[in-house]
Amino acid sequence: MPRIPAVLLCALILTGCKEPPTPATSAPAATHITVHAAPPVNRATAGTISGVVRFDGQPPARIPIDMSADPACKLPDLPYLTEQTIVTDQQLANVYVYIKSGAPGYTALPNAPPVRLNQKGCRYSPHVIAVQQGGSVTFINSDSTVHNIHTMPDQPGTVSIDISQPANSAPRTRAFPTPEVMVPVRCNNHPWMSAFINVAPNPWFAVTGTDGKFTITDVPPGTYTLAAVHEKLGEQDVQITVPPKSAAQASFTFSAK
Repeated sequence: MPRIPAVLLCALILTGCKEPPTPATSAPAATHITVHAAPPVNRATAGTISGVVRFDGQPPARIPIDMSADPACKLPDLPYLTEQTIVTDQQLANVYVYIKSGAPGYTALPNAPPVRLNQKGCRYSPHVIAVQQGGSVTFINSDSTVHNIHTMPDQPGTVSIDISQPANSAPRTRAFPTPEVMVPVRCNNHPWMSAFINVAPNPWFAVTGTDGKFTITDVPPGTYTLAAVHEKLGEQDVQITVPPKSAAQASFTFSAK
């Protein structure tokens, strides 16, 4: 089985990366997004959207990654395999599902708890996360080595985050005000580390687990475009109608490109 070669850790493992002179936060919301304060959800009429994301065919083999260049990276009895395409019983994990259109853009409530992205065993966990625009992500370093959070957005006007986190240091939190799909996250110190942050334009989104399932709750009745996005396999859209007080079903099937 092929192996991804180890990359020598840079001198930043010892010294840490310097932060930029100004706080690395995202720019204000893009002008093409109309942002409103979130209205109260009428749970007496709200419905749900649930479903499963499947993979058709033989999934690509997950390749082991050699992390021996940094002894702090090895978790006992847990091999580090590539995470681009994780398929279990033909169900596809790490798919971001959200209402793409049919609902106005809503910012997260000021007291919304941040989404957590941990660094443990020199991997990001979870591999794919989602946060509502205006919400925040807390980055945690649970390792005894220096890590780096480096986001690479491509939404116009959005500034990259590039911060260093010493070993077992205090969490760092950053806001994400601009909607964007699959923003890459990398560690400058450990080039194999990879994660993705999705910034949703509204509160109706989910990320599939290893069973490929998703559920989106408290959805107002209406007709929407529901999108499913995978980091390697692209995006699929379907039209879906949510009746009052009812559960709407949606399914997606991806295959290797």
